[in-house]
Amino acid sequence: MSKHHHDTPVRTDCAIDTDGRITFRLPAASSARPELLLVLRPKKGRPETTRHHFELEPDPADGTWHTVLEPHQALDEGRWDLFLLPEAGAGRQRLRPGLRDLRVLVDGHLRDRPSPVAVRIPYVTKDSFLALRAWLRTAHAEARTIDVTDRAVTVEARLHGARLHEDATVRLRLRGSDTVRSLSPRIAEDGKGFSFTAERKDLTVDGGGAGRFWDAFVRPTADARPIRIGRLLDDVADRKHVYVYPAITADGTAARPYYTVDNDLAIEMT
Repeated sequence: MSKHHHDTPVRTDCAIDTDGRITFRLPAASSARPELLLVLRPKKGRPETTRHHFELEPDPADGTWHTVLEPHQALDEGRWDLFLLPEAGAGRQRLRPGLRDLRVLVDGHLRDRPSPVAVRIPYVTKDSFLALRAWLRTAHAEARTIDVTDRAVTVEARLHGARLHEDATVRLRLRGSDTVRSLSPRIAEDGKGFSFTAERKDLTVDGGGAGRFWDAFVRPTADARPIRIGRLLDDVADRKHVYVYPAITADGTAARPYYTVDNDLAIEMT
């Protein structure tokens, strides 16, 4: 494991353009060949396995160094930590966030995405370092509005990287079991937009204890693979505690829609 420098933290600016290209800009480097290192954060107790190196280029105009993460460079789904490698063989230095220009992400849901759907959102970690959140999916269903009444949850969404057919279904799968509820979505004329309503009866679990979770998917056709419904196409890297919805309550049980740690849509039964 390479040693980490804890010198003066290096602030890194980043900006995203409408094509999804991310430009990283660092202050003047003290060596001739600095690199930006992206490391996929491993699961607890596991070693690092996936890294990408990017050469930093000097910008004569202002003395900064920059590199570009192109949209076609696929990043595995997960969280990526950013480091500066001042020179070959030197210890790596974790990067602090400077200016983050993510304005184009705010309306990211308005652009239709081809397959595969690749999403990257720069964010600040709990310990104030710069990191990247990445998703890479064959297709993706972007949840937009979630409406909770005292009887039902209604979700409006849009499919990216695939098209819905007449026999499309929304599937709620009880986490950790084979129990699935199939719902018929209302499909927009363009075969992309859809909405569905889950009523209380759809969400009750026979003999179920508290703390059950329904995960939400859409199947574009009867025999297609289920596509996860979530919310990825804006500038919010961690949605779980930011978007909090009311619950349907009845007979001592509550059903509350929420976003998981991966920003996927689920409904919790308590």
